[in-house]
Amino acid sequence: MNEALRGMSTPDAFGRAMRDLRISVTDRCNFRCTYCMPRELFGADHAFLPRASLLSFEEIARLARLFAALGVSKLRITGGEPLVRKGIEQLVGLLAPIPGISDLSLTTNGSLLTADQARRLKDAGLGRITVSLDALDDATFQAMNGVGFPVRRVLEAIDHAAAAGLGPVKVNMVVKRGANDHGIEAMAGHFRGSGHILRYIEYMDVGTTNGWRLQDVVAIDEVLARIDARWPLEPIVPNYPGEVARRWRYRDGAGEIGAIASVTRPFCGGCTRARLSAEGMLYTCLFAAAGTKLRDLLRSGASDDTLRDRIAGVWGGRRDRYSELRSQATPAIQGRRKIEMSYIGG
Repeated sequence: MNEALRGMSTPDAFGRAMRDLRISVTDRCNFRCTYCMPRELFGADHAFLPRASLLSFEEIARLARLFAALGVSKLRITGGEPLVRKGIEQLVGLLAPIPGISDLSLTTNGSLLTADQARRLKDAGLGRITVSLDALDDATFQAMNGVGFPVRRVLEAIDHAAAAGLGPVKVNMVVKRGANDHGIEAMAGHFRGSGHILRYIEYMDVGTTNGWRLQDVVAIDEVLARIDARWPLEPIVPNYPGEVARRWRYRDGAGEIGAIASVTRPFCGGCTRARLSAEGMLYTCLFAAAGTKLRDLLRSGASDDTLRDRIAGVWGGRRDRYSELRSQATPAIQGRRKIEMSYIGG
């Protein structure tokens, strides 16, 4: 590869640079969360991708190097549930040394994150971890995760991550009206002063199988108002341009929370994320309807230059801004099929 090209930013059609790459390593998950992989549609007979279709760790690392050459500095490993992919720390070890990568993280439901696994990930070069947790009471959480998994074990996973040096741990709570919105204050109270960063996420219409309705969305402004009434908040400046989560901190110094408002306050204008599926499809939006095959190029003997040019060309033609267009009552927007979140990660 021409070293002069390393670190080049490739703007899309709206001038947005590519800085982040989400890497899905599997479409499988051991949870059946109602907002992602509802059990009635992802049952025992669901056909997941065959092993041979998945990119190898070496193929993923090769593509990641090319994305880094085009300006990507942040990598996040996702799924499905990434820890169901055996030997995931081997992939971390391949990604961590890539020149230009300053942030390597992983998102998990925590079910398989033992103390040993957390240490292996840290030793391999993982920098941070994000754990999904939608409620603190077992009845609500088990209803949402669809498999009866207990809260206690996710909280233990968070402790394992922190003990291994993978903190501060970010804890993601997807808020759905009538499902877990009664626990907003309880979650804030639990993680205040813990050193972890709780992030509230508006329930999104990702994919086409989660039965999304606008009336089920709890606006982030409502979430913040409820917390502020109990523990006063003040805004914090973003860590970097285009940061998805708006940051707030407790005025009493008990830490910070994040707020991700994809529905009520779309942030398409600053989106810098590309997504790579487990079978090597490149997607330029979480709400994409189609992607670009990179696996076939990889396995046909294409050169790095050919692969890099294909990636750059796809990003250069990117015009995605679904969240900004969501409110338009047109058949093209409201009837559009979208790739499932379990396939390309959140």
